[in-house]
Amino acid sequence: MMGETDSIFDDIARHYDLLYEDREDDLAMWLELTAELEGDALEVGCGTGRVMLPLLQHDRRVTGLDISQVALRTARARLKAGGFTAVAALHLADMRDFDLPQKNFAFAFIPINTFMHCQTLADQQATLNCIYNHLQPGGRLVIDLYHPDPQTLLEADGRLLLENQIVDDLTGRTVHWFVVRRLRLDQQVQEVTFILDEIADDGTIRRDTLLFPLRYLHRFEMELLLKSVGFQLEDILGDYDLSPFQAESPRMIFIAKKVSIA
Repeated sequence: MMGETDSIFDDIARHYDLLYEDREDDLAMWLELTAELEGDALEVGCGTGRVMLPLLQHDRRVTGLDISQVALRTARARLKAGGFTAVAALHLADMRDFDLPQKNFAFAFIPINTFMHCQTLADQQATLNCIYNHLQPGGRLVIDLYHPDPQTLLEADGRLLLENQIVDDLTGRTVHWFVVRRLRLDQQVQEVTFILDEIADDGTIRRDTLLFPLRYLHRFEMELLLKSVGFQLEDILGDYDLSPFQAESPRMIFIAKKVSIA
């Protein structure tokens, strides 16, 4: 979301690789879902290239867009280092309002919870409309979302949790990553705070705090959104192992196809 909030995403991007560089649990799924793809893929919210780069390494053709210039700077460096600049494109854009030269993508996807940055119904519909307009007839969209089961929602009560302890390869220092989640039930929003404490050799601590809201969605709410834009739901997966969605699933991974609105 360009404007006031794009600085939030730049702040997140500055720490993203430190926090998520080793995350690979969803990569096999994206490779499987694009295994027989005939055409180009569009990644909405490509960030620093965590998913995009492995897809390119496996001969997929991928265009990425992101709102963060900081994230795209890292992604461009990675594409250049991998020799992919001639076969991949990156665009600085708001996912709610973008107009790319290419309008015939065969596949579009929004990875881990990125769609939850849409804070209103209008934001959600605008994002889906933009993607719809960039897909060829029959093109597919996959959106990976957190499954908001009641127990995990109850745990968003402001408690401070240690998410991980990470050694920063650039500095050699340990970073303690804490997470606080607070629920605004009337808005279907979790306010998420990341607290990153970098411990220097002399024991002093440098703290960075990142605060951002995530609007969660429920299954049938998302189904209705997709249908209202012109997508036909094909499947809902419950996890990255491609298992079907059920009550205890940790994820809701929607697979939909572009069709004409009746």
